[in-house]
Amino acid sequence: MARRGLQGTPAARQSRFRGVRWITLAACALFGCASVQAQLVVLSGRMGERALLVVDGQPYTMGVGQSVGGVKLLRWNGEFAEVERGGRVYPMRVGETPVQLGLAPPRTAAREIVLTAGSGGHFTAGGTINGKQARFMVDTGATLVSLGKDDADRLGVDLSNARRATTQTANGPVPVWLVTLTSVRVGEVELANVGAAVVPQPMPMVLLGNSFLSRLQMKRENDTMRLELR
Repeated sequence: MARRGLQGTPAARQSRFRGVRWITLAACALFGCASVQAQLVVLSGRMGERALLVVDGQPYTMGVGQSVGGVKLLRWNGEFAEVERGGRVYPMRVGETPVQLGLAPPRTAAREIVLTAGSGGHFTAGGTINGKQARFMVDTGATLVSLGKDDADRLGVDLSNARRATTQTANGPVPVWLVTLTSVRVGEVELANVGAAVVPQPMPMVLLGNSFLSRLQMKRENDTMRLELR
């Protein structure tokens, strides 16, 4: 689970898009890919009024009004493409992180997380996983929330029925366990049923990946990041 920063070169973003296929297949093995499940979608390009969408790891060229796998391209709104699934509309922009469509996260009284960049420009926050204390670092390059096995054991994450998979990192192949976290809370915002990957080696913090982040709207102003429930 190699880290990537909040931004990257076009080549780095393309590399991240190529990694979507593996993590989607792994997620399907864990969660199933029936129509009632969430779909991982990336807007990877635009050709006139047509959009190049990667839906569950498969690329499609779609015109306005067309649908693939329950995902419909509604319209272009400036540089944003508006896509619809299950009655919900999602704005997407070329080059942004993957979005999970079809999830209906529970709403809480708090709707916004406000983070301030620390040393090195990283955004960190306290919170809980399954009701137990955890420390998070925002990582828009990670498809899933990622944590070490030592933290998983401490947090009571059950790996006995977890799916096993292998991911390629800069240091070679790494085995992972794919799980669903009952709840993840950052600040005062809590989401249920969040996909996660558990790696064997210890990690200094839990990486807050897109299985959590894609369910919020992200805005950054200088050293301040705001994450608001959609």
